[in-house]
Parts: sequence; structure tokens; C-alpha cells
Amino acid sequence: MTPRTDLRLVGLAGAIAMAAAMGFGRFFYTPVLPGMMAGIPITSTDAGYIAAGNFAGYLAGAVLAGYGWAAGRERSVAISALTASALLLAAMGLTTPVAAFIVIRFLAGLASALAMVLTSSIVLPFARQGGAKGHVVNFLHFGGVGMGIALSSALALIVNTSAGDAAHGWRINWLAGAAIALLAVLAVHMLLPRPQANAVRRAEPKLQWRLPLIMLTASYGLFGFGYVITATFLVTMARQGDAGPIVEFLAWFVTGCAAAASLVAWHPVAIRFGLAKAHVAALVVLAVGVVGSVLLPPTAGALFGGLLLGATFMVITAYGLQLGGTLAPESPRRALASMTAAFGVGQIIGPLVAGWAAEVSGSFTLPTLIATAVLVVCILLAVGVARRTA
Repeated sequence: MTPRTDLRLVGLAGAIAMAAAMGFGRFFYTPVLPGMMAGIPITSTDAGYIAAGNFAGYLAGAVLAGYGWAAGRERSVAISALTASALLLAAMGLTTPVAAFIVIRFLAGLASALAMVLTSSIVLPFARQGGAKGHVVNFLHFGGVGMGIALSSALALIVNTSAGDAAHGWRINWLAGAAIALLAVLAVHMLLPRPQANAVRRAEPKLQWRLPLIMLTASYGLFGFGYVITATFLVTMARQGDAGPIVEFLAWFVTGCAAAASLVAWHPVAIRFGLAKAHVAALVVLAVGVVGSVLLPPTAGALFGGLLLGATFMVITAYGLQLGGTLAPESPRRALASMTAAFGVGQIIGPLVAGWAAEVSGSFTLPTLIATAVLVVCILLAVGVARRTA
């Protein structure tokens, strides 16, 4: 990092990249899904297959990013992945077969993971070396996901209102999302700094799998299962509960706004109690939100579940990855990629279980309760990590 490096611009570049790759490229499926189910139509099982395809691509991208092939060209690969993500958003609006959706979302997941891992490998070293001001980079970079979610929910409301019904606006949603993502690529191209040579060019040694890292990686994989059912089907659950279009919009908008502010809000907790304990606390809050989304009445459940989902899932992601880097200081990028891969496995299984269980039971209550049980195991593993890193 040079004396002239503006950490706010570095963080802003990361925020825009994460908003495009994750807020739109990965999570835009959530507010558009009810329109696809009504307008094509597709079933809950189909929706689960499509979501699982996306997360399978995310897993493949995470594994691919863990190797050293991108060393020295992280920036160009990250921008290429962001461009591909935008084009794949457009492709979703130009087809209807479920098989085509699965392939497109697989490729979109691949692009999202590459963009996330490689952009993070460029941006996060500035946070670690930025001293007292380094946390600004973290806040902006990870907060970009929430900003993207909030913007995508607003876009979905505008399009659905203009089209008269989400069933007729789902194509326009995908195409409009692609246009916004392409604008984001241009901004990232201008703002994203070149990688710091000493931080990203060297080949890392083989990852040493010590017990705390094994437990953390397993917990992170279960977190992927536990959060993804709510994150994928929250708006659909609000639709099935006849909560109304405004509640559908607010549920996902609140999720995004809470996610954007979550790292700032949780920062004092991490300072006071440490990263590992804050990570556990965030998992507990997430579990409460997940179970509350189906046990409360539809309107309250959608808003409560969205709020606690947004308030925690990026915090758990950021703190989990930071803990992984701490537990594997000699190979932090390999640890990040391995944990992201475990997370991807959980995400693949989650929508498949949810789609099947929802089809059988007629609602998303059963799959959400299964997710809650998985999160309890996830929390127990995270408690074990916290005790061993105290």
C-alpha cells in the first residue's frame, strides 16, 4: 500500500464489485423468483434445482479460485467474471426451460465466486495494512452485498409495479438487473487498484488442517445450508402467505439495508468480545430469525426474518473468513477458498431439500425448521472454535 492509496476508494471498488457479483449476480433470484413461478410457471422443486445449480457453480468457482493460476492477474480475471455475471443476468430473461435456467445459474455462480474471491484478495490486504483506518475497507467491501440486495429489491418493485404483476415483469427484471451490473463493471474497472505484489503474487504453501480450522470449515458449511433456504425463498414465502407486494418488497429491502449496515453495527461487539464470540452471537441471531420467519404471522415473519437475516449473514461470512485467515496465517487465500467451498456444498443441498420438502408439505415451514436444526449444530461447532481460540 502506497501513501497515496485512498482506502475509501479501495473499499468503494470492493463494494460495487460485491453489489454486482453477489447482490445482483447471486441474490437477485430471490425477488424475481415469485414472478417466475407464477408467469412461466415453475414449481417449488424446479426453483430448488435452479438455486442448487447456482450454488454448484459457486462451489466450482470457489474451488477454482483456490489454485494459483490467477496469481498476478487477479484484477483482470475479477473484472472478466463481473462482466460474465452481468451477461448471465440478461440470459435469464431470454429463456424459459428449467434446464436452461440451471445451466445459466451454474455459470452465474461460477462467475460470482471468482469475482468475490479474487476481488477480496485484492481489496482485503488494504484493510489489513491500513492500520486504524483499515476497517473502513472491510465495512464498505462486505457492505456492498447488502447495498446490491437493497437496490435489487427496489428495482424488482419498480418493474413489477410498472408491469402490473411480477408474473409479467420477471423478464424485464433480469434484463434491467443486467444493465445495472454492466454499469457496475465500468465503475470497478476505474476504481479497483492493482494487486499488491507481496500480498497476492506469491504462491501459498499447502493448507495445514488443524482441528480449529476443521471445525470452523464444517460450521461454515452448515451455515451455508442454514441460511440459504430463507435467503432464497423469503419473498416466495411472503407471496404464499398473501403478505402483499409491499411486504414482499420490504422483506428483501430490509434484508439488504440491514446487511449493508451490519458490519458497522457488529463492530463494537467484535471489539468487546472478540471475533470468535461475535461470530457465535451472529449465528444465534440468524437462527432466531430463520425460525421466526415461519412461526410468526406472514407479514411479521417476512420482515423479522429478513431483518435478522440481513443483520447477520454478511457478518458471519466476514468474521468466519477472517477467523479462517487467522487460523491459517501461512495460507489465508487457500483457507478462504476452502471455507467458501464448504459453504457452497451447504448451499447446494439446502435448496434441494427445501424444494422437495416444500413440494411435499405444501409450504416452506418444514424446510425452514430443518434449516434451524442445522444451524444449531453449526452454532455448537462455532462455540468449540471460540473456546479453542480464546
